Amino acid sequence: MFLRTWRFITLILVALFMGLEFAHTLELPAKMQYDGALYLTVQNSLYQYFGAPGLGAFITVGAVLSAIALTVLVRKRRPAFWWTLVGTLCLAISFPLVYFLRIEPVNVVMEQATVSAVPADWAHLRDQWEYAHATNFAFSLAGFSAVVISILVDAPQPEKGDSL
Repeated sequence: MFLRTWRFITLILVALFMGLEFAHTLELPAKMQYDGALYLTVQNSLYQYFGAPGLGAFITVGAVLSAIALTVLVRKRRPAFWWTLVGTLCLAISFPLVYFLRIEPVNVVMEQATVSAVPADWAHLRDQWEYAHATNFAFSLAGFSAVVISILVDAPQPEKGDSL
């Protein structure tokens, strides 16, 4: 029962993390059309609860830590272990790797900027931030999919003649 509960918690957290990244990805086409002042206004107002110490940070860190713990819990359950490990690695690439190398540096610059003093390289920063989130969505989707597959391959198979 504990493993089922932990798998459920992991799925929920990873799905929520994936949802945060999917939201950013859906916004990308429109935000690529904004001028510097509007982009900066949106960045510094819309995403207040996404990062530390907001709910988004809790979800993101929780998803990665939960997946790591799940990998340890299923380490003796082959092939579930390998799928869980793949999912965890995808999440670990997404956060903290992509986040801290590509997203957080832009957050720091944008949080210090003002509408009257838009950074000269704001378009480059925008591209870096937006495409890094799209990359995170791809990794979180792959991670979520691998964790789901790990559960499916570990599910008991019906006996011959049993009805579904």
